[in-house]
Amino acid sequence: MPRKLVIVESPAKAKTISNFLGKGYQVEASYGHVRDLPASRKDIPEKYKKEKWADFAVNVEDQFQPIYVVVEERNKKKHIATLKEALRDADELLLATDEDREGESISWHLIEVLKPKVPVKRIVFHEITREAIEEALRTPRDLDMDLVRAQEGRRVIDRLFGYKLSPLLWRKVQPKLSAGRVQSAAVRLLVEREEERRAFVSAQYWDVEADIAAPTGVFKAKLVSLAGKSLAQGKDFDPSTGKLSKANVVLLDEAKALDLRKRLEKALPWSVKAVDEKPATQRPYPPFTTSTLQQEANRKLGYGAQRTMRIAQKLYEGIDLGGNERVGLITYMRTDSVTLSQKALGEAQTVIRGMYGGEYATGPRPYKTKTANAQEAHEAIRPSSLGRRPADVSAYLEKDELALYELIWKRTIASQMPDARLLRTTVEISAVGDSGNEAIFTASGKKILFPGFLRAYVEGSDDPNAELGDQETILPDLQPGQKIAAPGAPPSVTQLKALHEKKHETVPPARYTEASLVKKLEEEGIGRPSTYASIISTIQDRGYCTANKSRQLVPTFVAWAVINLLRDHFPEYVDLKFTARMEEELDQIASGDLEWTAQLARFYRGTGDAPGLEQQVELKQQSIDFPMIALGRDPETNEPVNVRIGRYGPYLMRGENGNAVMADVPADLAPADLKLEDALRILKNRKEGPRELGTDPSSGELIYVMDGRYGAYVQVGATPEDKGAPKPRRASLEGTQRPDTITLEEALALLAFPKQLGVHPDDGQPVLVNKGKFGPYVQHNRDFRSLKKTDDLFTIDFERALQLLAEPKGVRGMTRTVLNDLGDGLQVLDGKHGPYVTDGTTNATLPKELKPEDVTKEKALALIAERASSGKSAKKAPARKTATAKPAAKKTTTTKKPSAKKPK
Repeated sequence: MPRKLVIVESPAKAKTISNFLGKGYQVEASYGHVRDLPASRKDIPEKYKKEKWADFAVNVEDQFQPIYVVVEERNKKKHIATLKEALRDADELLLATDEDREGESISWHLIEVLKPKVPVKRIVFHEITREAIEEALRTPRDLDMDLVRAQEGRRVIDRLFGYKLSPLLWRKVQPKLSAGRVQSAAVRLLVEREEERRAFVSAQYWDVEADIAAPTGVFKAKLVSLAGKSLAQGKDFDPSTGKLSKANVVLLDEAKALDLRKRLEKALPWSVKAVDEKPATQRPYPPFTTSTLQQEANRKLGYGAQRTMRIAQKLYEGIDLGGNERVGLITYMRTDSVTLSQKALGEAQTVIRGMYGGEYATGPRPYKTKTANAQEAHEAIRPSSLGRRPADVSAYLEKDELALYELIWKRTIASQMPDARLLRTTVEISAVGDSGNEAIFTASGKKILFPGFLRAYVEGSDDPNAELGDQETILPDLQPGQKIAAPGAPPSVTQLKALHEKKHETVPPARYTEASLVKKLEEEGIGRPSTYASIISTIQDRGYCTANKSRQLVPTFVAWAVINLLRDHFPEYVDLKFTARMEEELDQIASGDLEWTAQLARFYRGTGDAPGLEQQVELKQQSIDFPMIALGRDPETNEPVNVRIGRYGPYLMRGENGNAVMADVPADLAPADLKLEDALRILKNRKEGPRELGTDPSSGELIYVMDGRYGAYVQVGATPEDKGAPKPRRASLEGTQRPDTITLEEALALLAFPKQLGVHPDDGQPVLVNKGKFGPYVQHNRDFRSLKKTDDLFTIDFERALQLLAEPKGVRGMTRTVLNDLGDGLQVLDGKHGPYVTDGTTNATLPKELKPEDVTKEKALALIAERASSGKSAKKAPARKTATAKPAAKKTTTTKKPSAKKPK
């Protein structure tokens, strides 16, 4: 019987596709790439090892021909042998790898390795469903060699860029560093944002805010002008000097704001000067592209780009939905298109009409892709079937898979709903004092007349229905000429409730998060949908940045030094326009409009008087000095103070040659946060020893404040030279505490943790408050609760600790509200998809007609039994144990600090 061999990349994809094909097909997986450039010199074929270009594995002397070898990982040779064996009995080979350049390249490499003697066809599909697979089989095509060359060109350029510049970084900065065409441009963005933060000078300004009570509620009004001049705002200050940069504005300090507040109170009653109402519309967001999915998953779910793409890949390749049903839940996830198929547009209208009513199903909304040279898949990321709601698949998905699927489903549905219609209101309130100068307050409101798409999805929000109320700021019905009375008037009269002056400080530009960096990369044309996740992963893995608690990407001192070197000596290759231009040329190769070796020759050899990468490195490498970051000069000695990069990391150096004083830079200190005064203190401590704060009353030992690799801390007693001796008590500084200003009393308060607040009334065991890796918490036996934002670590009392311990424990990062406690472990909880009943093992959603308060124990048991015995696999309930692992304590092990050394 004739048999066709179908090859895809992954076993999961193969398993899903096998469901849709008959006995005449055999589906196998290549397990990713089968060939690539050698990863190291030992992998280079022996016949090429003596060539001058051998390290590149690219023959730069003959049309930049790459040298490919079979990938040495995951039993690749065994997999290839399996494919060859399967091909021996096949009468046709169908290559069904992903439909982007990388997928096309994998298919080409498979042909090169397998050398098939039977007909070969390429089939592509945007979703893994029966209909899509059958359509692909009806419309096969030939391999697209332009796409293959574009992918090959990218790979060769990146190899030449990295292998030519990285050795320079090893010699001049630090071993094992790497440069990359796209990676270095991304690091430059992070470093330049950090430079802006370092150069930033904060400014302070004040204004006055009024709380005004109307019969229907209280609203806020802000003072915006005085005597015809606008009040200074944050945007009016020069970020590099902190000085006012805008003329003809009023700058208030604390004293002026206080005096003005008193004069405004005397000017009551005020009057409404104008009321302006304007209708407005808010349009839905387009369906997801790779970039916008990564951004929104980072903002709403806290997922990094790599995690988002890993989950999306699994949703695309296929999920078992019980019985024999296995299907891809979403379309292909690497795309820069926002268009939807006619099938999806029709499905969306059916779902919207059923869920929200006819007024929300007003017809398809097409979107046009604005990205130049969109070259990946040709449809947005969407559910393969919009009729498959998140609740329908919740039993078959892990928590993070369900969260991402729900995000994609809601965004797609919302994109096809009508605009939200709004009414924006601006009220001007006039206060005229004895001097005759008029002060103008403004208040702004927004009323939702018709929610439209907001019923389904609010960008950056987890619960659109709950957030709809937060989208509105409804002002009371005010009329021009209406008076604002002094406090104490009858409740039926609109009156001033409170007037207070407010202090403001300008803030430096925010560091990039993964979401904002992906957005910036896309705006600048750097990288493509398939590369964003790997770019961010690479710059973190190589030590160029770290993610802080706010998920911001903080560049390291090593990144700063590398970018300084590249900008000073190879500015073209870290220029954002250069990187974007290279992407455009790769797009032209993919469309057949540019010959790929011509691009490589210009990049590597140069043209005319413009030298290429090869010549520039040869000419400049001898004259490049070790990079450093200048902090300034010591005001006492006039010696330069710099950050240098040593073998063990960044270190401070004051002075030069043999008289230099050196000290390690604390590992968790961001470059923008290291000021000259901080550096001088660290150097002083290194030279003279740590600062003494006083004596510990309990031990009689001195308490010191020290700078360590992970920040400043206080310590009782000296660090013992004997590594086997007990470690001294230590505690990290908190919040705004500084090593040069912390007092003995503050140090003793830090060292008092863990602190006993009392004994628990149930068992007489101690109730403690302590600091942990994930923040402050209270503890009773093995039961822990994190402090809330409003709780203070130093002042929390016993009663408050008992309140926290009595609260339900957070479930999977969330606290579920108990709506009805039925006893014997049965509870009705408030879930993300509505109320549900649980016995601690199985969850069962409440029917819509059943209210949580009406659930009886018998009904709960019946619902749980029905769920457990249904055809669907029972959804396990989140653990609700009362004992959890103790939060990791701050590590206090003393290790010998490596001596700071100059780079060699």
